[in-house]
Parts: sequence; structure tokens; C-alpha cells
Amino acid sequence: MRAHLARVDAVIVQAVIAGALSFSHLHDLAEAAGQGGWKAWAYPVSVDLLLVAAWRRMREQQRAGQPAGGPRLWFLIALAASLGANVATAGLLDLNDVPASLRVVVAGWPAVAFFGGTLLAHAPRLSQEPAVPVPPDVLPEPLPVPAVVDLPRHEELPAPAADPTPEEPTAHPVAAPPQAPAIALPPALVDRVRVLAEELHSTTGQPVDPDAVRARLGLPPSMTPSIAAHL
Repeated sequence: MRAHLARVDAVIVQAVIAGALSFSHLHDLAEAAGQGGWKAWAYPVSVDLLLVAAWRRMREQQRAGQPAGGPRLWFLIALAASLGANVATAGLLDLNDVPASLRVVVAGWPAVAFFGGTLLAHAPRLSQEPAVPVPPDVLPEPLPVPAVVDLPRHEELPAPAADPTPEEPTAHPVAAPPQAPAIALPPALVDRVRVLAEELHSTTGQPVDPDAVRARLGLPPSMTPSIAAHL
């Protein structure tokens, strides 16, 4: 922890020293170019603020995956102004006899800095939060398929003994057993019945028996009319 704080303190001290030297060089150059009084102190602030604003905007657009050509251009302009002032005050330029071209550049800097700062300030802000995916339409839940009940198997009973003199049964009209009402099947079970029926038909080549389909699905006999209604 102490080592981390020591590194942070060293970076802060170095940044303060470098900023103070650059600030002083810009002030001296502006004052030598004819900008006296408070105006000479405003030039370093303008250059440094444009440099920081362009850097922050460039990093935001790069993190968002957007082109950062505009902020990078203004960052290079502010960096050139700061480096130019530092180099010019290093003895390469006579501050007592500043060229007219440099006076024009210094005098026109406020308009350039104002234009660049306005473009950076009014650029559309990029959201740092990831886009929330739109949930798909909620599909209706399918109807529940009735549980298959294992029916108890009836034990086979021994066949009755043959009657040596069987009596001829009297013919009586046999009433047909009442037809059980068809039970409504869920759509999922209907699809399964039709698929299985097509498989049986393609295998045997015969008409599909509803009892065979019901037995393959493991359904109770009471559902045979319902299966037959969908075949």
C-alpha cells in the first residue's frame, strides 16, 4: 500500500512540475508577443484546457469503438502550441524581437481554441453502459401433456374346461357398447400422434390403427376415440 502511494505521489509531483514549466513558457511567449497583463496568463490556461478536453474526448470515442479523428486533431493542435512555446523559450527565439508571424499566431489562438472547445463540448455524448438487448416476444406456453399412467396388468386366467355337449346359444341382438366421448388432446400430443401415425403407415403400408398408436404412446384405452378423431 505504501509503495502504491509512493508511486502515485511521484506521478502527481512530476505532473505538477511539468505543468508549471509549460504554463510559464506559454505565459512568457504570449507576453513577448504583445499580450500583456491578464491576457498573458489566460493563454496557458486556454492551451492546457483544450489539450485535456481533446484527450478525454478521444479516449471516450476509442473506448466506444467510434472514430476519434476530430478530437485527435484538436489534441495535436494544442500539443503543438504547448511544445512550440516550450521550444521557443529555450533560447532559440529572441523574446525581445518576436517575428510578426508569431504575433499573428498568438493573437489568433483565442479564436482557434474557442472553435475547438465548442466542437468538443457540443459533440454527442457516448453512453458507457452496454446496450440492453431487446427480449424476444414471449411465446405462449404449450398446454401440459397429461401424464402417462401405468395401468396394472391383469393376470392371465386359465381357460375354462370345454363343455362336451355345448348348447347352441340363442341368438339375441347384442347392443353396441356406448361410445366414450372424445377427450380433447393438447396440440403437442396431437402433433406426436400424427407423426407416429405417419411412421406406422409408412412402415406397414396399412391404415393406421388408433389402438396401436395409443399403445405406442402408453395412453389409457379411454383416449382411443380422441386419437382416432385426429387421424
